[in-house]
Amino acid sequence: MLRILKYLSGFKASVAAVVFLLVLQAYGDLALPKYTSRIVDVGIQQGGIERAVPEAIREPELKKLLLLMTEAEQEEVLYGYRLIGKETLSEQERERYEKRYPALAEENLYVLKAAGEETLSKLESAFRLPMAMLSYINEGADESGAAPPGTDLSETLLAQRAILYVREEYKAVGIDLGRLQTEYLLRTGAAMLGISVLIMGTAVLIGLLAARTAAGVGRQLRGRVFGRVVSFSHAELDRFSTASLITRSTNDIQQIQMVSVMLLRMVAYAPILGIGGVIQVANTRTGMSWIIVVAVAAVVALVLALMKIAMPKFRKMQELIDRLNLVAREILTGLPVIRAFSRERYEEQRFDRANRDLMDTQLFTNRVMTFMSPVMMLILNGVTLLIVWAGGRRIDLGYLQVGDMMAFITYTMQIVSSFLMLTMVSIMLPRAGVAAKRIDEILETQPAIEDAPQEALVRKEAGAWRGVLEFEDVSFCYPGADEEALSHISFRAVPGKTTAIIGGTGCGKSTLLNLIPRFYDVTKGRVTIDGVDIRTMAQKELRGLLGYVPQKGVLFSGTVESNLKFGGEGIGDAQMKEAAAIAQAEGFITEKPDGYESAIAQGGTNVSGGQKQRLSIARAIAKNPKLYLFDDSFSALDYKTDVTLRRSLAKRTAEATVLIVAQRISTILHADQILVLDEGRLVGIGTHEELLAGCETYREIARSQLSEEELRGSGTAQGGTAASQTSTP
Repeated sequence: MLRILKYLSGFKASVAAVVFLLVLQAYGDLALPKYTSRIVDVGIQQGGIERAVPEAIREPELKKLLLLMTEAEQEEVLYGYRLIGKETLSEQERERYEKRYPALAEENLYVLKAAGEETLSKLESAFRLPMAMLSYINEGADESGAAPPGTDLSETLLAQRAILYVREEYKAVGIDLGRLQTEYLLRTGAAMLGISVLIMGTAVLIGLLAARTAAGVGRQLRGRVFGRVVSFSHAELDRFSTASLITRSTNDIQQIQMVSVMLLRMVAYAPILGIGGVIQVANTRTGMSWIIVVAVAAVVALVLALMKIAMPKFRKMQELIDRLNLVAREILTGLPVIRAFSRERYEEQRFDRANRDLMDTQLFTNRVMTFMSPVMMLILNGVTLLIVWAGGRRIDLGYLQVGDMMAFITYTMQIVSSFLMLTMVSIMLPRAGVAAKRIDEILETQPAIEDAPQEALVRKEAGAWRGVLEFEDVSFCYPGADEEALSHISFRAVPGKTTAIIGGTGCGKSTLLNLIPRFYDVTKGRVTIDGVDIRTMAQKELRGLLGYVPQKGVLFSGTVESNLKFGGEGIGDAQMKEAAAIAQAEGFITEKPDGYESAIAQGGTNVSGGQKQRLSIARAIAKNPKLYLFDDSFSALDYKTDVTLRRSLAKRTAEATVLIVAQRISTILHADQILVLDEGRLVGIGTHEELLAGCETYREIARSQLSEEELRGSGTAQGGTAASQTSTP
């Protein structure tokens, strides 16, 4: 939960606004039960009479009441009332008062002056017992031999007796009791309607702000995760699988987003509502607070039991989603191979196992959630029944009114509901916590390859670089590997010359090439360009000097033009078309109906392997780099296209350094220097003829690919063609 709150810290203003609105909503929710109680107790039972403080009372009746009061109470009452009669009123005033109090035509009345809440409370305290006693006497209880009034009456009964006296006095004064009751009910109903509108408005605003804030958290997290993944070196990408990265960027962040909404709408609201409900219950003085303790204890016990059962399954669920994504990705990307080997049935079963494992776990957690709902309803209904049973007894004894019991039920439900809200979130929090931990694993993973501090960076203008590449006693070991992939590699590649790299499968050819753009950093030694260690160059500046063509051509969804101009915004149409012509791609591009505007599907699936490779080569050429890195980039080309492309490429790369990784000797036969790798070691360096004469590993490769006649004639028969391909014009 702390991780999720950390994500919300960037939206403090929205969170503060939501909390403020939640307080308003809680105020409304907590106020409604009081109004409901008043409608029942005051509006219905008491006929709209709120206090035992009559607004008008006959002079003889007041004198009777004064006899039962202390001197201080008598002074308080006489100060709060004004005596009116025919002699004390003008004709206009008398007409107005007689309309309200018809009894004024026959006798004098005491009318309540305007008074504040404090004065009214004092008057009610003074009136309650005398009024109850007179009401008791008026019913004839004094003749029955009962105990003196008030000696065994509760506060509730005293208040009801006093209200009954006021009601009878209003009848005597001539006040319209039906109108009085209607006015009270309409006034209280209007207040409830206004509060309901307030609750509705705040709920809508809370939902809007919570959704916007959660969406902002999701957008921010996706941006941060994507930015961090883009900065990862190959070492970090090898650590996190592609399927896992996709799950973390989508499903895990979606979990965080969903729980963020619930945190703002429920978790923040539950304590406000719960604390407010406890305060209101304490103010009602019903004597049934123990029921709330029982209800809360039952809810907490249920929550703890469910969390103990469900939490391990929620943790496992995210791992199973990763597994399902991994299997689905493998099947979809390897579909041609699966079909070629007729393994559809096996892969369907593999997917079904992963799918069923996830389904079983989800069904288990759903059953737990389904079990929780009826148990919660049982607790809520049981609590309601307990309140009615205990409250009914107290009502019968005169210690509680019906409206108070209704309010107590509502407040108890609100308190229990607040715990229920926390329960719902607590069930989801473990899964969101797992998702947050997985996201933080990415955000907290520092890329192994980072730029040096600003003060240590070597910077030059783009045109100041020549492109002289040198490996100085370079060794490299993959993270977690026991053996070095490259050991003590040293060579120099200069502009205008072609350096080829050849060797057996797994000897480290591509690994060597990957060290130049810093996909990995060397373990020992250093790689320099123009004598500058590439680790002291900004990665953006370093890679700006390189034209990289990977072993497997990669195209992006878009158009041919967008792919060829991928190397930078400064590439113009003329430069793009020239690069396409050099890469022998212009022919098939112009044959398309839309030419350079032709669509390229995701991954380049709508072009052939050779076309994809040529477009990848053209993309690197269009960038006009200082160093060209070809990682076995000509393997999908036929011999004629290969020769033509190399001839055109030689002219374009006359002032650039060219490195070619190849499997076929025919591809690099006439390179200016050839590096021969064997199990990560440089076992030979030189031209084709020099290596044939002095390198056994190279001779073995040559004999496996070339005939004896080709070996004897490779230095002379193709010399002219080779020169035109590799020499500097």
